[in-house]
Amino acid sequence: MDILLEQIQNISTTQDAKELLYSHTKNNQNINQAIDFSENYHQDQFRKSGEPYIIHPICVASIVCAYGGDEQMVIAALLHDVVEDTPCEIEEIVEKFGKEIADLVSGLTKIIEIRDEELLPSTSDEKLIASALSFRKMLLASISDVRVLVIKLCDRLHNMLTLNALNIDKQKRISEETLVVYVPIAHRLGISTIKNRLEDLSFFYIFPNEYKKIDEHISGYQQKFQLELNGFISKVKTLMLKNGFI
Repeated sequence: MDILLEQIQNISTTQDAKELLYSHTKNNQNINQAIDFSENYHQDQFRKSGEPYIIHPICVASIVCAYGGDEQMVIAALLHDVVEDTPCEIEEIVEKFGKEIADLVSGLTKIIEIRDEELLPSTSDEKLIASALSFRKMLLASISDVRVLVIKLCDRLHNMLTLNALNIDKQKRISEETLVVYVPIAHRLGISTIKNRLEDLSFFYIFPNEYKKIDEHISGYQQKFQLELNGFISKVKTLMLKNGFI
């Protein structure tokens, strides 16, 4: 997973994003149709980094693939922003991709609507956290298909991986929202790799100085930590062998 996320952070062209997706899923007609459909609707849109917007849903779809998402989830990931951010109507999704995929896209769009209602802008950290908690509660109560939450977590992970394109205030606010809303959801769903990465990225933007100190400490004592870990593993193996577990 770390290799995939590193590859994603280095992607700057649509072709690179497509090649990454095709390396994790079958290059079939349904996937190609969804890419073309999304690319058409997002063709005049760009991210804050200046990259074509279509790179984002393709990268989200790649992350969904890496976590074992089915074809419907991958297609929904490719289409997840077209209803929210373009003139596309959900009826067109139903017509071209079927009701199941349309329902997933509707669920992802609904998350945005709930967020706009519950997550109120505020300069107060306490008020932001309170509204974020309310948002998380509404989110868990309103989304019936867990696949929607998995796709949303992958979406948030890609946004966090590319957060450096935003200003410092937005980086901090999005990171706080991630820590309060999405990390607990990832924990509840048992997706520890997403949970851990979201926590790590959030901490990096909320507490940059503390993050740097911890990172430097770990790097400086990495060999020592590894030796202690190896010693612990050896003791556990010896104990298990002695008691007939190996």
